Amino acid sequence: MRYYILLFFLFLATFANAQKFYVSYKPSAYKGPFTGNVILYLSTKNENPKNETGWPCYRMKVKNIMPDQQIVFNDSCTSYPTLLSRIPRGDYYVQAVWDLNIDGRIIGLSTGNMYNFSRKVSLNDPKEGFALVCDQAVKAPAFVDSHFVKEIKVSSKLLTSFNHKPEYIRGTVILPKQYYTETKRRFPVYFMIAGFGGGYIHYSKSESSDTLASVPLDTVACIKVYLDGDCSLGHSTYANSDNTGPVGDAFAYEFIPQLDKQYRTNGARLIRGHSSGGWTVVYLLTHYPKLFVAGNASAPDPVDFRRFSFTNLYQDKKLNDYVDGLTMDRPRILDSVVYDKPNITHSIEGIFYRGQQNVSFDAVFGPKGADGLPELMFDPETLVINPAVVGYWKRYDLTQYVITHWQDLKKDLQGKLRISVGTEDSVQSPAVRLMETEMKKLQADIAFAYYPGNHFSVVTAEYKKAWDDFLLKRYLEWLKSQEK
Repeated sequence: MRYYILLFFLFLATFANAQKFYVSYKPSAYKGPFTGNVILYLSTKNENPKNETGWPCYRMKVKNIMPDQQIVFNDSCTSYPTLLSRIPRGDYYVQAVWDLNIDGRIIGLSTGNMYNFSRKVSLNDPKEGFALVCDQAVKAPAFVDSHFVKEIKVSSKLLTSFNHKPEYIRGTVILPKQYYTETKRRFPVYFMIAGFGGGYIHYSKSESSDTLASVPLDTVACIKVYLDGDCSLGHSTYANSDNTGPVGDAFAYEFIPQLDKQYRTNGARLIRGHSSGGWTVVYLLTHYPKLFVAGNASAPDPVDFRRFSFTNLYQDKKLNDYVDGLTMDRPRILDSVVYDKPNITHSIEGIFYRGQQNVSFDAVFGPKGADGLPELMFDPETLVINPAVVGYWKRYDLTQYVITHWQDLKKDLQGKLRISVGTEDSVQSPAVRLMETEMKKLQADIAFAYYPGNHFSVVTAEYKKAWDDFLLKRYLEWLKSQEK
């Protein structure tokens, strides 16, 4: 009997050993030394697992690792959704990434990060582990200008000072045809703010296709500017923050003046955005109302924290919907056989400590923690809310902000803001309705509109026409006021 027990434990030890990965980087990729986080990505389907936030995944924090020096991923590393030795047997694509955190939201695609070409390994048979040599470095994305579409990259002294490294606000400028045919004419600027995950670089000219001129607002030719809000920690929402820095001020006082200097603008600024981009519109209109003629916020992230997804942050003790509601970072259902819950040692945010949606909320709304990362509003394992952090978040509750500052905002904000949302958008719509109720009490001239559909299906041709009609009306009113 002892013999069989010994064989059993030797069998387990052998398979546990097979799950070890020995990771190093070459001096050709980075001269070193390296201090920071290293991520191990595995996937049964995705040939380049580093390019997506997938799982299983693992993280190690290391210090002063030199080129060709190996680190070992085993059961002692931060794991999701289970320990490395417990993941199902099978064939996996595997990549490791050393995060320099130079530039970029997605760790596996961030400029300068060292990685290995994808390798397929089998975990079916006991081995001594696998060696991964990271001899590649992520190249900085290159934007290719075209006749009508240009990259704009504005150096920010404010953000550079905050982050102690060169920082920029980037975007895409899309010019109308008339910009070249009417060379003395000036044009309104129409800002388009992307939601979480949007990227301005997709407007870059490719080998197979050119880029087109700006589509007019009805018959009004506009200079359109596409902004994505991407930053190291997620989506900046162009808000001033303890973690992402004074992004709002940098946008207002550095980016816009440079845009006006570089292009023939006429002083009128319109702005729209969806989801995180929609929240951005509400923030910018309520914090810098004099800068804009009008803005439309579509399905904004929660504008009232009495309904942050399905949770009242001021009353509830625990987050009500971490799996089923707002966040998409954590798999909604875990296979009870393959990934049984007791094996889960961390949340996925414990691996991807920057660049994801939850981290983005904590980064914008919350204080900086002792470890230099955003302090969490709730514990990702117990879902218990930290009331001290919620107290800090309250300054980003846009309903409360408008109520508190209404007397100062009233003159410059009246009539400029429209918020639209889908009636089936169970996350965003309730917060919008709460804000509307409070704005009616203030007699604030802020328009609210509701349409059939969820967070995505609501964006129909009719829906988009309505937000453009609002912006157009306000622009024509502004234009008329300039004639006086």
